[in-house]
Amino acid sequence: MGFLAPWFLAGLAAVGLPVWLHLLKKHKTTPLPFSSLMFFERRTQSSVKHRRLMYLLLFALRTLLFILLALAFANPFINLPASRLDSGNRLLVVAVDRSFSMRQGDRLERAKREASAVLSGFSANGRAQALAFSSGVQMMSEATADVAAVRAGISAIKPDDARGSYAELSRALRSIAQGSKAPIEAHVFSDMQKSSLPPNFSDLGLADGVKLVLHSVAANRLPNFAVESVNSPRRVYGAKSRLQATVVNYGGDRSTRKVTLLLNGKEVAVRSVEVPASGRASAEIPPFDVPHGFTKGEVRIDSADQFPDDDRFYFSLERSEPRPILFVRESSSARDSLYFRAALESGSEAAFTLETVTPEQTVSLGASRYAFVVLSNVASLPQSFENALLAHVRSGGSLWISLGRNSATRKSVPVFGGAIGGTQYAARERESFQNVSWLDAAHPSIRKANRWDGVKFYQSIRVEPGNAKVAARLADGTPLLLEKQIGEGRVIVFASTFDNVANDFPLHASFVPFVEQTSRHLGRVEEGASSVAVGSFLDLRTAREPGAASGNTVEVLDPEGRRALSLAEAAKAQSFDLTAAGFYDIRRQSGRHELVAVNADRRESDLDLIPAETRALWQNTGQGSPAPNQAGGGASEEVEKKPNRFWWYVMLAVLALSVAETLVGNRHLAVDKEAA
Repeated sequence: MGFLAPWFLAGLAAVGLPVWLHLLKKHKTTPLPFSSLMFFERRTQSSVKHRRLMYLLLFALRTLLFILLALAFANPFINLPASRLDSGNRLLVVAVDRSFSMRQGDRLERAKREASAVLSGFSANGRAQALAFSSGVQMMSEATADVAAVRAGISAIKPDDARGSYAELSRALRSIAQGSKAPIEAHVFSDMQKSSLPPNFSDLGLADGVKLVLHSVAANRLPNFAVESVNSPRRVYGAKSRLQATVVNYGGDRSTRKVTLLLNGKEVAVRSVEVPASGRASAEIPPFDVPHGFTKGEVRIDSADQFPDDDRFYFSLERSEPRPILFVRESSSARDSLYFRAALESGSEAAFTLETVTPEQTVSLGASRYAFVVLSNVASLPQSFENALLAHVRSGGSLWISLGRNSATRKSVPVFGGAIGGTQYAARERESFQNVSWLDAAHPSIRKANRWDGVKFYQSIRVEPGNAKVAARLADGTPLLLEKQIGEGRVIVFASTFDNVANDFPLHASFVPFVEQTSRHLGRVEEGASSVAVGSFLDLRTAREPGAASGNTVEVLDPEGRRALSLAEAAKAQSFDLTAAGFYDIRRQSGRHELVAVNADRRESDLDLIPAETRALWQNTGQGSPAPNQAGGGASEEVEKKPNRFWWYVMLAVLALSVAETLVGNRHLAVDKEAA
């Protein structure tokens, strides 16, 4: 038994009031008439007064009344086993961690066995529910009194390659508590990995009425070696490439590891690297031969710990020949292709070759075999080729249009569709040119060439942008660079020329990176890295229109070679969640093909444990306080007890005593009046 407000026990001092009334209060005698005292002998009177309690029943009632009143305000309680309090409506939640780090040894199987064992002492009057969590939470069973169904849900839990998130688990428990009227007891079975904690501790907060019990399947932190990253280009345009691999040591002693490079499953190169204690080291792989097409790359280290799943790292590599660009210009103008070719060949990589034709020569050409098409100040195009360009863009191709005096004769920009408002000449006083007043530094064409301050534009073409994105404007507000999505493809409009006539842009240093970065953007050369982490999203299409409408379905094969999308998803899905480590094969009907390498988040390789103090704080965010051994992560062997307050029973007794005291007091007062 205890008191939630023991300071109210000071009210017991009020017990002295009945004692004063019945014992210490001065006795008053009613004077009575009497005859003369002259014949009485004079004696000395004793000063000691002999007093005794009167009205013992009334005294006892009054004393007990004050005692019970003080106890009621002190809020008394007694500890009863929790099962006796809420076994009839309690919800038992069993959550099992299945993140990538739980693949070490038999951690996941141990967690599932211990989770099933918790259900052995479950009351038949309550309900139970099974959860599995990693980066998200999956309900493995409904809240039910059927223990067999909950055990079946626990048995169905499979390992995951995603990163663990205790914040997502806490969010799910808060959601369950919000929809449940019963108190919740949540048992979490995990390796208590510190890297799974959120940056903000408040994200771990539990709702009132949720008691958290943590069960750790990891006794202590184990040393671990892992391949942390691989630095490799995704595309190469020659016969050889090179890469750099980083090996990390979590909590281990200084050691030498053998690093092996494999391409399509075949060993290509082996290097040794000395990794310092609790540090990392880089292994340089010298130039190696790369086969044509897509290559599945893998870097391995010799296993030296109990967690071999992170001893490999996947990356994709594509060797391709320089892709052709179709450059369409008028036969009377050769300066634009000259400057464009010079800028393209001055780039860091020879990713493209330039093929120059006139509009008349495009009649027999198709656009699908080119990385993208450039229309440079073209007055007109054969209708068949313009239709082919539109189909090419809708299916995922790209188009770059520059506008000059010749193209100003058209009513609208081909394929792009924006209305042409005529030629815009520099009209500022005493100046025959305009400068660029605004650039979108985040646009791929400008990101590495954002210094256009000294470029002079003597002539530009006014284009109605419509729903296109404007990336650059002249001083008078005229859009200079625009981009628009059409179907699955991209169209960029440059409202000037490349020929050093309408502007002096080709003479400035920013022209080369402008041409190079725009070409790589349109040719989709820089899209994606050589590998991504599990949990990343892959963009399948950039437009929101259904792929089935244009015949552009996307087929995704997972690392097991199975189709990851249904027919409806292949036609409409905008993105895809990469949930497993390995290689995803992306195939489009337009002919575009991708090989995406996916690896588990390397934060899962750090097996450092959550401190006991942090676990205790997490548990205390709910209603119940953990026992000392629970704060360390183990299950409690003692019977949990909860305070059961009974102050209102005491108040009922106070009310009954008040009535009894009133009745007894009235009777004694009546006797005194009769005696008087």
